[in-house]
Amino acid sequence: MTAVAARASDSAEDLAMMARAAVIGSLTIPGRPDQVCAARAFITKVLGEAEPATEVAVLLASETVTNAVLHSNSRRPGGTVTITALETGGGVRIEVTDCGSELSAPVVKPDGCITGGNGLLLVQTLADEWGYARDEFVTTVWFWLQHGRGYAALHDRPE
Repeated sequence: MTAVAARASDSAEDLAMMARAAVIGSLTIPGRPDQVCAARAFITKVLGEAEPATEVAVLLASETVTNAVLHSNSRRPGGTVTITALETGGGVRIEVTDCGSELSAPVVKPDGCITGGNGLLLVQTLADEWGYARDEFVTTVWFWLQHGRGYAALHDRPE
């Protein structure tokens, strides 16, 4: 079994962060597009509306869950997607795990002018860190948002 990861952080830093992580919620939904709204509601509930990062987390979770239900084996009968929220390292990490795909891996499309396919571009742009792990059975796309980072704070980020 080979795992592949693409990330904006190094693995030693990621392992240290995960050692201090606490699961604050997990939800498994059927791998259907009509279930994406359940993922958004779940993120809002576990993070709370008062957390500035909630709006960004809801948007990015919606994009990653949509990718999972459209592009992975989770879309097949009986397929599922699991969304896990973790409190870790001064922020929140959201993981979206699907049933994998033998056809494609998560990829950021560089052209923001194309119709559709901008979900991971949003994740790359708005998340403080992100990445994915993949093997022959599952793909997990994750992103991390620092506490207190809402849309306004992210808009003012240095490039």
